[in-house]
Amino acid sequence: MTKSEIRFLEGPQSRWSEFTFTLKTMMDFIRGFRALHFAGPCVTIFGSARFKEDHPDYIRAREIGAEMAKLGFTVMTGGGPGIMEAANRGAKDVGGRSIGCNIVLPMEQYANPYLDHWVNIRYFFVRKTLLIKYSYAFIVMPGGFGTLDEFFEAITLIQTGKISRFPIVLFDKEFHSALMDHVHKMRIEKAISESDLDLFIYTDSVEEATQFIRKKAIEDFGLTYRKPKPSPFLLERIFNGRS
Repeated sequence: MTKSEIRFLEGPQSRWSEFTFTLKTMMDFIRGFRALHFAGPCVTIFGSARFKEDHPDYIRAREIGAEMAKLGFTVMTGGGPGIMEAANRGAKDVGGRSIGCNIVLPMEQYANPYLDHWVNIRYFFVRKTLLIKYSYAFIVMPGGFGTLDEFFEAITLIQTGKISRFPIVLFDKEFHSALMDHVHKMRIEKAISESDLDLFIYTDSVEEATQFIRKKAIEDFGLTYRKPKPSPFLLERIFNGRS
């Protein structure tokens, strides 16, 4: 966190401090809007920043990034290392577009080298909003607290109708098995509805994830290839696209 963010979250501040912090967050949003406006329809891939390139989930994230680019999506991540790097790298492997929305941290995170374009954001909540704003699908790979935060933010917005019903893939059954046990516990206790389980799929299959996103994002939201094609991989929105 930045010092201004820590101070803001400590409780009520002077009106001037609250006002200036609001201006800083507004400028963070504007920086993101300017950088990402022409990104095109994206798939956002969430996951740990800590996995190295020999990790099995890094390898699978790279494959998933490539498949999403082949579908025509711009692959968006948090822009850092680990799973994020792998997904961006996969997109570049097949000539697709790759962008990042990088959080500014004192030590852990840096922009990975497989990005066509990226923007540095100071505040986590601004970054999370931007990652959701431009995406037609979300893929949740193994990760830590931040990854779970991003997963539950996206699924809550869909569940409550704040955003359209974009597909969510929870990838790696072994890693997420305890999480799924808890989801089923919530269903049994009626904290969520039976139908809420249909808001995402839970899979180990790259092919299943790819077909699910093809159906629920490209077909359901009426995406089509750009004409003339500046790249064989770019999609665009048409009038019956994202609402």
